[in-house]
Amino acid sequence: EDFLTLIFKAMMKDTLNSSHPVSSAVQSSEQIEEMFDTLSYVKGASLLSMLKHYLTKDVFQAGIEVYLHNHNYGTAQSDDLWDSMNEITNGTLDVKKMMKTWIVHKGFPLVTVVRKGKIISVQQEKFLYRVEPENWTSDASYLWHIPLTYITNRCNFTHCINAYLLDQKSGT
Repeated sequence: EDFLTLIFKAMMKDTLNSSHPVSSAVQSSEQIEEMFDTLSYVKGASLLSMLKHYLTKDVFQAGIEVYLHNHNYGTAQSDDLWDSMNEITNGTLDVKKMMKTWIVHKGFPLVTVVRKGKIISVQQEKFLYRVEPENWTSDASYLWHIPLTYITNRCNFTHCINAYLLDQKSGT
């Protein structure tokens, strides 16, 4: 419950146009300090949780183990974690490409789902809680690679989870 409260507070901050990406280039020590705020930590934790759910717990754990083994007693960059995950997925999913869309964009997407018979349509756009006119910039080019999971009536809740990666503005 406490984690959900933190997530919702971070999401409220992230909906503002004055938000910042989880990862960006910095030029000074002051900028480094500004990057390590609640938004970065909570959004980062949420993104890792999303990735673990999409990859499955075992695949995610294996990727973490590869990452820790490859970088023990050394330094690492965010791409190193994604590269470790790519190593485990054997090229079946470009984790780096997917996660970059989440860490370099500020904010998060709003996904609209419409069902017409057996056809499900999904569409993404950047979610803004309120527009701050003095800080507003167009984010129309934002595109996330959104892992969506779903269960059909042919499955129960413990088996047969299907996955779809929405990597376009819309899909069916």
